[in-house]
Amino acid sequence: MKRLPTSGSSKRNVICLVMVLLTAGSLSLVIFARTDSDSSSNSKVIARGGGTTIIQGGTGAAGGFMPVLTKIAFHAEKEGASVTGGFECLALAPEVPTGGGSGQFTVNAMHVTGQVTGAVVHGDTATLTGTANITGLGAGSNVSFTFEVNKGGSGATSVLKVASLSGPFNEILIEGRFEVPSGGS
Repeated sequence: MKRLPTSGSSKRNVICLVMVLLTAGSLSLVIFARTDSDSSSNSKVIARGGGTTIIQGGTGAAGGFMPVLTKIAFHAEKEGASVTGGFECLALAPEVPTGGGSGQFTVNAMHVTGQVTGAVVHGDTATLTGTANITGLGAGSNVSFTFEVNKGGSGATSVLKVASLSGPFNEILIEGRFEVPSGGS
């Protein structure tokens, strides 16, 4: 029986293949070990969600009623003894030309961009607090805010209060989801 000669490049290919497999195996061990350690970390979701809401009562009677839609996104986590997170709310009103509105919500009435620094949970309700930069209604920097959110989908409620305005914004979720995991406090 004759033995076929092996070239040096075939041996190198085999060695490269073995090294790739060993590297891939090592990386997968690192990834799985990291996933396990992340799940046992002190980070815990307190509340999160997003969607479209309608402000109950719109702009109110002053100056004539106009409906207002908001786009909301938020999250809050507990990391050790600290609460961190973010809050975004863009309030849109319809442009009102003489003789009526178009029904298209294109006017930026208010934009709130905040950092969540505190949270309290009671059952399915989370109250998030922090400071925000606001444009439009209630404009200012480092304005204190409180956002109270009730767990649920369409029909869930939330209330936004900002220190630069006297009244709250009572909102009803029409699209999206608000989550307050059990025992999130």
